[in-house]
Amino acid sequence: MSHSLSYFFVETIINITIFLRYIAIFVAILVTLFGIDDIFIDSCFWIRSIYRRFFIYSHYPHADEKQLFSKNEKPLAIMVPAWREVGVVANMARLAAETLDYENYHIFVGTYPNDPETQNDVDAVVSQYPNVHKIVCARPGPTSKADCLNNVIDAIFHFEEAAAIEFAGFILHDAEDVISPLELRLFNYLVARKDMIQIPVYPFISDRFGDFTRNHYVDEFSEHHGKDVVVREALTGQVPSAGVGTCFSRRAITLLLKESDGLPFDTTSLTEDYDIGFRLYREGMSCIFARYPVTDPQYAFPIKQKIGMDRRYTQVICVREHFPDHFKYAVRQKSRWITGIVFQGTRNLGWEHRAIMNYFLWRDRRGIITNIVGFLANILLFFVALLWIISALNLKGWSFMSVLSDNALLSVLLWVNGFILLNRAAQRCFFVTKYYGIKQGLISPFRMVWGNIVNSFACIRAFWQVITIGNIKRMAWDKTTHDFPSIPVSRREPIGLWMVAQNFLKNSDLEQVLQAPRQHRLGQELLLRGLINSEQLAKALAHQASLKAVSFNIFYLDSKLIAAFPRYLACRYAVLPFSQKGKALQLICEHALSPISLGVISRHIGLNVECLIGGLRANGTKTYAKKLIHC
Repeated sequence: MSHSLSYFFVETIINITIFLRYIAIFVAILVTLFGIDDIFIDSCFWIRSIYRRFFIYSHYPHADEKQLFSKNEKPLAIMVPAWREVGVVANMARLAAETLDYENYHIFVGTYPNDPETQNDVDAVVSQYPNVHKIVCARPGPTSKADCLNNVIDAIFHFEEAAAIEFAGFILHDAEDVISPLELRLFNYLVARKDMIQIPVYPFISDRFGDFTRNHYVDEFSEHHGKDVVVREALTGQVPSAGVGTCFSRRAITLLLKESDGLPFDTTSLTEDYDIGFRLYREGMSCIFARYPVTDPQYAFPIKQKIGMDRRYTQVICVREHFPDHFKYAVRQKSRWITGIVFQGTRNLGWEHRAIMNYFLWRDRRGIITNIVGFLANILLFFVALLWIISALNLKGWSFMSVLSDNALLSVLLWVNGFILLNRAAQRCFFVTKYYGIKQGLISPFRMVWGNIVNSFACIRAFWQVITIGNIKRMAWDKTTHDFPSIPVSRREPIGLWMVAQNFLKNSDLEQVLQAPRQHRLGQELLLRGLINSEQLAKALAHQASLKAVSFNIFYLDSKLIAAFPRYLACRYAVLPFSQKGKALQLICEHALSPISLGVISRHIGLNVECLIGGLRANGTKTYAKKLIHC
């Protein structure tokens, strides 16, 4: 390199370094201010925790799930918006029926007229689960999640009129949610006193070491729902809805309907859940963030205990959910959150008259700045490392790093920033460790860098959408897709035609019964008229429900099984124990039980349960069968 080129190279690097120094000072000042903001929240949390440990829990015992069973089951409605959710709704309904220790609930799934695949999938679920109902929105999708929920709410009120039922709570869930077994009992316990109940959300962890995209959600939710929301509720009484695991009381929904002309959810917002929490707060409604522990393993999530995990903290009633594992989908999801909270939230909600509430609004909206600042800090770190390498390799002894290190203000700020960074890493490590174990806690500081990159690109995308679309009220539901296996559509064959095909019944007799007025269902009517016997009816019902049919003599059932089976379950569900093999118990019933009922029986007796359709043996027991039906 010539002498002139060498000096030009050196001078260029020096100028770049001077420019970086001013940028670094600016970024360091902002990082310090945001860090002080975070330290204030940290301090509030730890002071509160210490106070409660020594002055509250030293006098009063911790709550446990036994209290939740003291309330009678009130009707609860679960609202699930579904746009292109093939297979996911089936998964949710099955898991809910098998795991929820609650029966008095209905799931209402909002679909769109231009999404036939999801509609067909929901139809299949409805045919298997009588408490699942399909709602078709008035307008083609995707509109917005709020618009879908408004259609669901309207359908729920029509269902109430037709079924003569009145729901006490309205629960928000996504189709991919895994619901805690005692979630509905917790809502049922609190909904009479609280108008909005939010439970924690904990993402599923990926065991792949390099899966930073999915696992950075773990870090953010662990700290946010472990600390930030707790402090927010303590200082303001306001709780932001997470969009899932949120229960609204009937009072809250009625109020929202009145104040918004029948549309409780804001259709101009991409984060209607966040918006509705503030609207209820302004109306003086009572909100709670409920971290409720579960001590009985029967009702706990099957989580393997790991080093560092706090069992009481881990086994809490919460929502488990899969989050995107691809960079593109994570950016798309987070840009929707940023648009809804920062841009639409600022325009629709404005600011509050209470300073402390404005402080938390500022914390919600500062992300658009902190993410960009964090991204700039990462770029600066890269250039500083590059300059250090150039200085170290420079044979002539040029020290470019001195331009940065000789500035006293920058040096002080960098020391302060170092302390702030260590505090952030320690706080995040602590909350991740308590729920996911020490391994994930130690990895979480390294995922902070990747999480900042994801959030920065989400901010850029949100900015770009706002600029290109112009009107933030006209943004469509830019939702994240989820991959789950679909289930086949089941179609029931008419019971009368099947019996004719099996030569159990003459076609002329079937036509005569169908044309005559009757007070019983077709199978019962045929049995009472003596046209079929109990065994034939059992086979027909079993075929229709894809179950096994058995014939039995009631006087020869196993008396020990009957004595051991709880009487209240036998009377409530009209079942009798038939046989037991290990941990599996076969039950005889007259018609197929719903998966919800089977799940309840299984949980109460601690055995796997199989439903059989039973028919009395055709040996002169027609009179007895008639009496049994009338009873």
